Amino acid sequence: MSRELRLTHLDDAGAAYMVDVTAKPPTVRAATAVGEVTCSPEILEALRTGSVPKGDVLAVARIAGIAAAKRVPDLLPLAHTIGVHGCEVDLTLTECSVAIAATVRTADRTGVEMEALTAVSVAALAVVDMVKGVDRSAAIRECRIIAKSGGRSGAWIRPGDEQLAERLGIEHP
Repeated sequence: MSRELRLTHLDDAGAAYMVDVTAKPPTVRAATAVGEVTCSPEILEALRTGSVPKGDVLAVARIAGIAAAKRVPDLLPLAHTIGVHGCEVDLTLTECSVAIAATVRTADRTGVEMEALTAVSVAALAVVDMVKGVDRSAAIRECRIIAKSGGRSGAWIRPGDEQLAERLGIEHP
């Protein structure tokens, strides 16, 4: 069955508009996004030992990501103001990066994918900001939604990210 591709924020004349979600019932929804910041081995060691000159990088990035998830309508002009009822931002040191995962939850009329992506993006920006004085090579990589649930379309996991979703405790649809 083929579905016509239509961008939801464009009307029939191609003008941008905010989608009216008034008639949609609130449902429990969640979205998880991931991304990473690649860093030099020296910075990763400093992160492990807590010796980055600016302080606790991971704590600052976690709080920055949570705060950002609540500010999406201020950043994206067609995003709805929704209640962010839960937001978890986890930062994990790997061999060559800071892995970031954010899960945002709501009971509202529209999804929280943009909130999860924004949480990861701003957490990554905070990491770069905290380490840039000692590692100019730090780089943000591949921010993406890996799972969502709730709403009309139900549960979804990005093909190819099933194992990552499982590691993060996200159940398969």
